[in-house]
Amino acid sequence: MDIRKAVLPAAGLGTRFLPATKAQPKEMLPLVDKPLIQYVVEESVDAGLTDVVIVTGRGKSAIEDHFDVSFELEQFLSGNGRDAEREIVRKISALVNVCYVRQKEALGLGHAVSVTKPIVGDEPFAVLLGDDLVNAEVPCIKQMIDIYNEVQAPVLAVMRVPKDEISSYGVIEASSSKDRLHRVSRLVEKPSADEAPSDLAIIGRYILTPDIYAHLEATGRDERGEIQLTNALQSLLSEREIYGFEFEGERHDCGNKLGFLKATVRYALDRPDLGERFRDYLRSLDL
Repeated sequence: MDIRKAVLPAAGLGTRFLPATKAQPKEMLPLVDKPLIQYVVEESVDAGLTDVVIVTGRGKSAIEDHFDVSFELEQFLSGNGRDAEREIVRKISALVNVCYVRQKEALGLGHAVSVTKPIVGDEPFAVLLGDDLVNAEVPCIKQMIDIYNEVQAPVLAVMRVPKDEISSYGVIEASSSKDRLHRVSRLVEKPSADEAPSDLAIIGRYILTPDIYAHLEATGRDERGEIQLTNALQSLLSEREIYGFEFEGERHDCGNKLGFLKATVRYALDRPDLGERFRDYLRSLDL
């Protein structure tokens, strides 16, 4: 079965970006001139996905407004001869079919994925986290869909991270590896550096099969009171193969301030309309 649907968890409180996120969703923070979540939606579209399911919560209405038609704004821009800007606004609402589901409590990534079951149904699906942006010639999630089509099993995006950072990630242990593809034998959620089974960390891209939902329902809360997707995947591993895939591309962790700043610089430098002037400005700084 072809993968058509992308799940985008966006119900978190964004506390690492306070006070900016006190009254606006973290997912709407702009990277140059587009909100983070738009980059992820565009990656889904570029990968050929036709439906996006955004998991939201209280205070997230700005996300829904962003992907909706803004008749008044379009009329204003058109009436003032700003047709290019009107076209940019119009394209956002026409990107893809978007639907929304509420996560009523902040109970972790696993719980966020679980609430999409009535919409996703019995199909394989993609999960993309807005904290992670991947700058790649071929969209990261498209690379993973291609791998899924070969192995017909869940695929997790992984990358090698330094030992002193490994405790921030879910980590895989591989029973076999070929090039960038690793057959998973064990998954551990946020292990200490000494207990990590490898340096292969899971980042925010997944291709999942619908049987994950039963395992999410059976997964208890961890010590933080959250339902972890990594733990559900470890349970699923007893029934089917799971693969880790070292994707091609430059990953930016926009879930912390330093990573967000680095991504802003990189994406600004890559812009044809801004790159050269911004590069000249950076060179002029007395650093």
